[in-house]
Amino acid sequence: MHKVFISGLPKVELHLHIEGSLEPELMFKLAKRNNVDIPFNSPEEVAQAYKFDSLQSFLDIYYQGANVLIHEQDFFDLTWEYLLRCKQDNVIHTEIFFDPQTHTDRGIAFDTVINGIDKALKQAKQQLNISSHLIMSFLRHLDEDSAFNTLEQAKPYQDKIIAVGLDSSELGNPPEKFERIFQQAIKQGYLTVAHAGEEGPASYISDALNLLSISRIDHGVRCIDDKTLLDKLISQQIPLTVCPLSNVKLCVFNDMTQHNIVELLRMGVCVTINSDDPAYFGGYMTSNFLSLAQAHEMNLKEIAQFTYNAIQASFINDAEKARLNKTTYEYVSRFID
Repeated sequence: MHKVFISGLPKVELHLHIEGSLEPELMFKLAKRNNVDIPFNSPEEVAQAYKFDSLQSFLDIYYQGANVLIHEQDFFDLTWEYLLRCKQDNVIHTEIFFDPQTHTDRGIAFDTVINGIDKALKQAKQQLNISSHLIMSFLRHLDEDSAFNTLEQAKPYQDKIIAVGLDSSELGNPPEKFERIFQQAIKQGYLTVAHAGEEGPASYISDALNLLSISRIDHGVRCIDDKTLLDKLISQQIPLTVCPLSNVKLCVFNDMTQHNIVELLRMGVCVTINSDDPAYFGGYMTSNFLSLAQAHEMNLKEIAQFTYNAIQASFINDAEKARLNKTTYEYVSRFID
């Protein structure tokens, strides 16, 4: 019953790195198309390398994989393949991160990256009826100057980008490092999110809220360590975009039964389920829902709440939220009286 319900449940994804949806088969195809050397002989060998013991061990191979992305068509193909998976998983709205610095530092034009992604998103709206927003992430292991340079490069494309975010290595790169860039981004009209409390402590979540003025926390599972913070998240309904399979794959939790997302849901935190870097972490949206439901006893109402939370936490307007809520409610009411 849960499997059937989850499979058909409308879903909203708010934490997806488009570069992290680069499947081994596409990596190989693009490496061949663009004459890029990669240190693997087959897609199977790539998949074998996807065994990580930390966030950093993942990032090392993630940046290596991104080297095959060179032309606008590559970014289109990458994004389109992800959107086809969205259709398969009944994802009706997605808010996608992209990392311009990963590409501009390799000499790829900002224009090439964003236009390829944007064309795929527009096509998905027309052909797949999937709505979307694009979030530009700053890489926190790079310096503030690099982030300011990226913000400047984004100016001509501001109509294509709804928010800025902060990702990459959390430890040793606290939120205060990016306080000025976030202030500047807010002045320019961007919404703001940031990764915090995945590997970093609960204080990184508080600092991201206070110093970066973010409206949504990416990951945030360490909030459980700080009662005052937890109370604030519940009372203000500040959303967490949690990534269950990613958290287990990167050893934030030893296994899914130890994951705290269901506990947080029951406490009244606005938690959502997301896939993060699905090509590397073994599953897109439906897989994340199923993996969680297999490890934790949940009723259908609780499972559906993750979608309602994600709609509420999304950056779509109120009319669109009402429409997606109605779509979800009509589906859920077929299973729950």
